[in-house]
Amino acid sequence: MHILITADTVGGVWTYTRELASGLIGRGHRVTLVSFGKFPTAEQVEWMAGLPRFQYRPTEFRLEWMQDSEEDIAASMDFLDGVIDEVQPDLLHLNQYSYGALENDVPRIVVGHSDVVSWWVSVHGEEPPESPWMRWYREIVARGLRHADLVVAPSEWMMDQLETYFVRPACTQVIHNGRNPQLFDPNCKKEDMVLAVGRVWDQGKQISLLLEEEHSRPVCIAGSQEHPDKLIGGFANCGERTGVTFCGPQSEGQLRQLYARASAYAATASYEPFGLAPVEAALSRCALIANDLPVFHELWGDAACYFEKNDSRSLAEAISVLSSNPRQQRDYAERGYRRALERFTTDRMTSEYEKLYCHVVRQGVAA
Repeated sequence: MHILITADTVGGVWTYTRELASGLIGRGHRVTLVSFGKFPTAEQVEWMAGLPRFQYRPTEFRLEWMQDSEEDIAASMDFLDGVIDEVQPDLLHLNQYSYGALENDVPRIVVGHSDVVSWWVSVHGEEPPESPWMRWYREIVARGLRHADLVVAPSEWMMDQLETYFVRPACTQVIHNGRNPQLFDPNCKKEDMVLAVGRVWDQGKQISLLLEEEHSRPVCIAGSQEHPDKLIGGFANCGERTGVTFCGPQSEGQLRQLYARASAYAATASYEPFGLAPVEAALSRCALIANDLPVFHELWGDAACYFEKNDSRSLAEAISVLSSNPRQQRDYAERGYRRALERFTTDRMTSEYEKLYCHVVRQGVAA
C-alpha cells in the first residue's frame, strides 16, 4: 500500500511520524511524507537515510494553529493536491485537521493530536475568546473532521475533546502512540534525579510547577524556551530555583542519556492529549510522577505515582516520598516500564494503523 502522510517538524508529531513511517516501510509499504511548519534540521532527517519506498517533500507553510495562517493553509492545500495528483497514493494519513477537507476521492484518516481550543480550556479553565481567527480555526478543524473517512486520536480523552469542541465524527478509533524500546536504556545505573522534558514556553506543559517549591533532590528540565510562532511569542516561567537546572533543547542521544540516568520523571502537564516523553521515560525505567488528570489515569493506571492536580506542593511531596523510599520508586519504574512495553511500542502502533488503513481503503473501494 502507498500511504501519503502529512506532518509538522515543530513538535512531537514529527517523532510519531518517524516511528510510524519507519514501521510501515519495514513491513513493505510505500510512504510519501509531506511536512509543514519549517524545514527540518539535519538531525531530524537522519532517520530517512537509505529508506526504500520513501520520498519526502518538506515545506515551510505555516501550521493551522499558528496565528495568521489562513493564506498558508490555502496555499498548502493546493500544494498537497499537486503532490497527491503526482504520486497517486492509496490512502491519506493527515496529521493536520484542515487537509481532511481536500477535494479528491482518496480515502483519508485525520489524526487529532491536539488542538487550540482544548489546550486553552485546560490551561485557562474556559473556552478561548471569540475572534475572526478563532472562528476560522474552529471551522477549518470541524470541516476537516467532517470530511475524514475516519478520525483517530491517541487517547479517549483527546477524542472526547474533539467531539466536545468541534464535531462528532462519523467513524472514530483510538490508537495509542508508540516508541521503539530499543532506542532507550532501561538498565543504566540510576541517579537520584528527577527529569522533566517539554516545551518550556508551552503553558500546557506546566513546567513552572517544578519552580514553585524546594525539592529534596536535583531536578533537570530539558526543552526549548523559544516559541516557534514569533507572532505569538512564548511564555516561560523560567525563574531560578536552587536544585533545578535548565538543560535547554537536547538531541535524541542526549535525551536518551538523561532518561537513562534519571530515577524519576515528572509529568507536570495540565494539557496532555498524549505526548511521548512519559513513554520514553517509562521505557528507560524512570518512575513516573504524574499530574492527577483523567488522561494520565487512562494511559498509565496504577503504573504512575500521582500528585494533586496542578499542585506544586503535592508534586514536591511526591518527589520527596519516592526519593526517601527507593523500593517504592523502583516498583513504579518497573510497572511503568512493563506497561509501556505492553501498550506503547512502535510495533503495536504500526500494526493497528496497518489494519485501519486496509479497512478504510476497502470501504473506499466498496463505495
